[in-house]
Amino acid sequence: MQAYASTADGDGFDRSRTLLETVIGGLGEPAAGELAHAELEQRLQEQSREVFRQLLQDHLDLRAAREEQAVPQAPVVAVCGSDGIERRHVEPDHDRGLVTVFGKVSVTRLAYRAKRAVNLYPADAVLNLPTGLHSHGLARLAAVEAGRGSFTAARSAIERATGVRIGVRQVRRLADSAAVDVSAFYAGRQAAPAKAGDALALTVDGKGIVMRPGSLREPTAKAAATAERKLSTRLSKGEKANRKRMAEVGGRL
Repeated sequence: MQAYASTADGDGFDRSRTLLETVIGGLGEPAAGELAHAELEQRLQEQSREVFRQLLQDHLDLRAAREEQAVPQAPVVAVCGSDGIERRHVEPDHDRGLVTVFGKVSVTRLAYRAKRAVNLYPADAVLNLPTGLHSHGLARLAAVEAGRGSFTAARSAIERATGVRIGVRQVRRLADSAAVDVSAFYAGRQAAPAKAGDALALTVDGKGIVMRPGSLREPTAKAAATAERKLSTRLSKGEKANRKRMAEVGGRL
């Protein structure tokens, strides 16, 4: 963490300003005048990520410095966790990593400690930090992109959009974590019991879905096995018979 003696000595964003001036200076060089617009787009897209990552890092460092400066000015207030244990000992310079949509940053904060108890970090709650390494912004991207296709495709989409490289397993975990509240959400939207005289409206729909061979029912699988195919890589028009199962959904009003 960069040390800040006082906010009056500077606002803490000198590194961000230096980086931005470097980007601006590069655009003013004669060599930049020979670049096509697509090359300029790509260069600025990559450089802007680093500028914003540095802005975020400087802001986090400034918050850490202000948190540390506030402690000597007042008696240490005990922090009590869900275990009921009070933490009265404060220790500075506890770091943790955070991978964001701009890149990886380091979060420095005070640790409130007590014997035989895990540390508590009030700043983590203020920042609403995730328990894992990846930010909520990346988790949101993983959930959106995973809903559009495979986890491998989602990983590629995230890297194209942010420049952040993330593993397929991590994408799946982030997408899974985004769905943990789905059951509770729908449980809380259960319709109230109908009253005498209420009208009941039903709506249903069905769609035949091509299945993997192992997911077909036995008679359908036998019929599919005896059918001739024109292509080895995909089904041609009219060849999807005996390869589907019906997906149905219903609702009431």
